[in-house]
Amino acid sequence: MISIFRSSDTGKVVDMDRFRSGTSLSPIRQAEGYWTALRNGTDIPFRSQIDPRGLEQILEYAFILERIAPGVARIRLAGQHLCKLAGMEVRGMPLTSFFTPASRDHISATLEHVFDTPSVAELSLEGERQSLRGECEARIILLPLKSDMGDCTRILGVMVADGDFGRQPRRFDVTGTELRDLAVSSRTQVSAVEAVQGFAEAQTVLEGRAPYLRLVKSDT
Repeated sequence: MISIFRSSDTGKVVDMDRFRSGTSLSPIRQAEGYWTALRNGTDIPFRSQIDPRGLEQILEYAFILERIAPGVARIRLAGQHLCKLAGMEVRGMPLTSFFTPASRDHISATLEHVFDTPSVAELSLEGERQSLRGECEARIILLPLKSDMGDCTRILGVMVADGDFGRQPRRFDVTGTELRDLAVSSRTQVSAVEAVQGFAEAQTVLEGRAPYLRLVKSDT
């Protein structure tokens, strides 16, 4: 069952900074802080503004996604932590490769929401149950970026896992999702709409998927 966390719900405070095991999630908070600092007022940062030196301490957890079709984003760059989880080089792979078949529709719908709204998505994950392998949990954050053309078709992400990785690929189920819609300039919103119109299937992208997503409004 997928839980939807709402930051506005009274008495339902979610600790986003630590795993149950106590491992710090500071790479996610650092990436979000860096991305927020790059925003020009309410605008979305450009991919070209991302400087590896600004993420030097968390590069092994970071990745860049490129939207290539509705609900599909491939990994352009990724740190060694992701390669370790996948058991291979992940450049060029779709983000859904890290997830079980049962969670892939949810990930696709989340990606579309991040690109189109735009919004920030943060998800809690649990490693697929496998014999002779211990528990593994993870958190992932997806932060929208604009391409040089001005459309929102890139994502800066960070994924941090804790537990038994092993040497074989580890896939994850989604156990919780938080979506924080962003207040953006009208120019950014127009650019995003123009980008979606470039895809032939754009009109049906989220049909049947909306129930997965509950929104958390944000003015930041």
